Amino acid sequence: MSAFDSTKRHLGQGLYAHPLGVNCGGIGVSEDLGQSEVSDGRALDGLRRAVELGANLLDTADCYGAGHAERLLGRLLRERPDQRLLTSSKVGHVRGSAPHAYAGRHIHHQFQQTLENLYVEELDLYTLDSWDFGPQDRYLGSAIEQMRTLREVGAVRAIGMRGPYVPYGATSAERDACAARFLYLFQMIKPNIIWTRFNALTPVITLEGEDLFAFTARHGVGVILAAPLAHGLLTGRGPRNTMPSPGSAVRPAEARILTPEKVASVTAGMQPLQVHFGNEPGALTRLALLFCLQKAEHCAAVVGFTSTSQLEESFGCLSGPALTATELQVIDTAYAQIRADIEQQPRRRVPQPART
Repeated sequence: MSAFDSTKRHLGQGLYAHPLGVNCGGIGVSEDLGQSEVSDGRALDGLRRAVELGANLLDTADCYGAGHAERLLGRLLRERPDQRLLTSSKVGHVRGSAPHAYAGRHIHHQFQQTLENLYVEELDLYTLDSWDFGPQDRYLGSAIEQMRTLREVGAVRAIGMRGPYVPYGATSAERDACAARFLYLFQMIKPNIIWTRFNALTPVITLEGEDLFAFTARHGVGVILAAPLAHGLLTGRGPRNTMPSPGSAVRPAEARILTPEKVASVTAGMQPLQVHFGNEPGALTRLALLFCLQKAEHCAAVVGFTSTSQLEESFGCLSGPALTATELQVIDTAYAQIRADIEQQPRRRVPQPART
């Protein structure tokens, strides 16, 4: 067996990232009061440990904890002024007093606040985190112009956009509509990197006859995969609140959309994997992470955390052998069956958070 290749991967625009990075979405937010179950001290300890383990991609957004995640990450960056760490943030959900999150110079305003929060002078990656550009895409042209200007003046090294995603149980028409919308925005924005939620349970969306990885490889675009462990569902320990939905302090999408019956289907569906690969601690975590990271060499994944032990388990998964083609086939078959089982069950209606 060959060892998993943990060398840094080129995501585009000269950005090289360790295969596994950290997502700060769980910092400063919770289901009810908008407060994290992770104290600032524990969150900082986790970030420090992740960097010690090799992480150089630190992913956040202006909406995570209403800026608190950015400010906490800024404290880490101030501690390590000479260490080359990749900063990634997003815009598109915080409207404030503007008529829309992308209206006028609001992107510029949020960008300046993000720089102040992070205590940096530039961002490696700035992502348009929403596909909502107002009625008839009223603000799309302005948003693209502002992002490109930031890149041209060197304030941003790479432009990102959110990737395609549909809820579990989405119809064929819904998947096709999602693919069409993504392709239209992709052609307009021309991003350098796609940031998308992806894991073994993610419904498959086809783009011009290809999966996301073949499509982005053909276009020379990098990919950042968020929620590779499905917020804990794929670790065998149940969902945990590590990354809330954008712009809101509610439970992760998997926990909100999957009914108890579907969660039970996921648990049952992973039993063949435990039989085949063993029941050792972290075995399922390793399969879920390598399933994502071995999809392509131009992708990296970011994981959330509530403790340093979770990070140590995730990064420890990369120190062993890579999955063989035969093992990947076994894993893919099991995951495909889980997706089929949960998509056949009734879809839970999820109330949408009110716009602010």
